[in-house]
Order: sequence, then C-alpha cells, then structure tokens
Amino acid sequence: MIKVLVTGKDSQLAKCLNDIKSYPSISFTFKDSIILDITDNNSVEVNFTETNYDYCVNCAAYTAVDLAEEEPEKARNINTIGVKNLAEACEKHKVTLIHISTDFVFDGESKIPYSETDRKNPLGVYGKTKSDGENKIIDILDSYFIIRTSWLYSQYNTNFLKTMLSLSKIKEEISVVNDQIGCPTNANDLADLICNIISSNSKTFDIYHFCNKGEVNWFGFAEEIFKKWNLEVGVKPIKTIEYPTPAKRPSYSVLDTSKTEKTFHFNINNWKDALGNLKLIQNKE
Repeated sequence: MIKVLVTGKDSQLAKCLNDIKSYPSISFTFKDSIILDITDNNSVEVNFTETNYDYCVNCAAYTAVDLAEEEPEKARNINTIGVKNLAEACEKHKVTLIHISTDFVFDGESKIPYSETDRKNPLGVYGKTKSDGENKIIDILDSYFIIRTSWLYSQYNTNFLKTMLSLSKIKEEISVVNDQIGCPTNANDLADLICNIISSNSKTFDIYHFCNKGEVNWFGFAEEIFKKWNLEVGVKPIKTIEYPTPAKRPSYSVLDTSKTEKTFHFNINNWKDALGNLKLIQNKE
C-alpha cells in the first residue's frame, strides 16, 4: 500500500482526491490546518513522524489573490515558509513531495502557452509567494513534483463555476471580463493525474504543467457553463479595466501541457469536455 499524506484537507483538490476510488493501491491520509499547520515546524514534524509516508501532496495554500495584497505576511507564511517546512520534512523522512503551484507565477505577457522553463515574473503577492515556494522546494529536495495549474474549479468550495451558478439564481445578466485568457481546469482531472503519478512510482522529478486542453477567456467560460447547465442567463463582456481588483491578473496564462502528457502518458481532456464531465458528477449526487 502506498501511503500518502495530503495537506489542506478542506481544499477542493483534496476533496476530489478523496473521491477517487480507482487506485486501490493508494492510501490517503487527509489533514486540515488544525491538525497539520504547515507554518509550524513542530506540527509538521509530529505529523511526519507518526506514519512512514511515501508521498506528501500539498494542497494547503493561501489562494485569496486579492486579499493577499493586504495580508502579504500571511500569504508568505503559508505559500513560502509552510512549503519550506514541508520540503525539509520530506527531505528528512525520505518522502516524495507533490506540490500544487499556479499560472500566477507568470506575468501574462506571453503570446504562446507557457512552458515549464519559461521565466517567472509574478505580478502580485500571491504569485510571488507561490513562486518563492517553488524555489524553496527546488533548493531543498531532489524528489519532488511541482504541478502548476490554472483556473481550478470543481463541485466543491468556492470557485468561478460555483459563483456563476449561484449568480444565475439571482441575476438575469452577469458581466464577465473577456480580455483574460487561460485554461479552465477540472480539479477531478488534476486529482486523477496526481494518482497516476503516485501509482506509477514515477521518478521523473521536475516541474510540470497541468490544465485542461484549449483556451478561453472568462466570458467564454461563463457562457459555456450556462450552456452546459441549460440556464437562460445573459453574459455581458467587459474589459478588466472595468472590473478593477486589488491584485493584477495575468492577461494570458495558458499553460503548455505537452511535457506532462508525454512524460506520464496521460490523456488530458478538453476543457469543454471536462466541464461536461463535472455536470455528470453533480447530477449523480
């Protein structure tokens, strides 16, 4: 049995990992921030000592992009210092770390999908602290998988999909920006990739990109959501400048996933198909 410690038990990705039953060789142990506080070295050490884990999947993160501009130290403690603590524990206890990172490590100035080796240049506190967390892992560990993802959504927690569905109940028209382009990613698909990496005992340690195939702007994503859920809701395209936020977003954050596909022989769904698959999951609940 492969023993896997998952931090951030209440995150949408951890909940999707918990749903997966097709990898019987994997035994997950999920810990929330009360039981495992990654910003506290003692808490990390206690949790790593209690069981001989093979992997640690770090789903714990400070993801409030705008609030991070007001709480930089809190974001840094979780996204950088906490990651450093996990990396050190993984090194000490010979555990392979699978860390989830973000498209926000890039500035969005590219015109073509970002590869894993492209220069990082985060625009705000969130992206900077996540980028610094990546650097800590690379400095400390040899055995790691850093997986950058983007526009993550699922049937759980708060995300763009859930927000659009909620707004559709109270609004006839919703304004959505149309000049930010990226890749919507079904967290269930990302969870499947993580299980694939673990079960295959891959040693191809490195940085990888994962998102669903294709690209779209937020306006187009919203339109497809309402189409898939058969909702009569008007969507009005607006520019980012018309919807100011404390944190600047990358205008283009499409990730090149070819390395991930080739390395793990993993078939990645198109984003529209992945959205449709989620609708099927929700209908079963």
